[in-house]
Amino acid sequence: HVQLVESGGGSVQAGGSLRLSCSAPGYGRYFNCVGWFRQAPGKEREGIASIYTATDSTYYAESVKGRFTISRDDAKNTLYLQMNSLMPEDTAMYYCAAYRHSSHYLSVPPRSAFDYWGQGTQVTVS
Repeated sequence: HVQLVESGGGSVQAGGSLRLSCSAPGYGRYFNCVGWFRQAPGKEREGIASIYTATDSTYYAESVKGRFTISRDDAKNTLYLQMNSLMPEDTAMYYCAAYRHSSHYLSVPPRSAFDYWGQGTQVTVS
């Protein structure tokens, strides 16, 4: 059973940066796609970035495009989300997610596509 474990959340002032990490042992050979979601209080969980492990194709939601970057370090079995120019509306619980099936989307996949989820890490921007 593969577990996804997020870290790196915290509080930051508007305009600042944070880097989230998602540890997932063996993810490169186990998952087809890994992504980041976020959920603010009272709102739906939103997919914001994804990467396909075989091709390194990346996709971003419009709300974060140009500010956030998804990347991976296979040697460390870790996925990252670099978040720059943070705004108060980026405040949310951030989740790492992954799936094994072969589906490929030309955008961040829907929440229903993901089978594996981390526990989340809180990001607060003030």
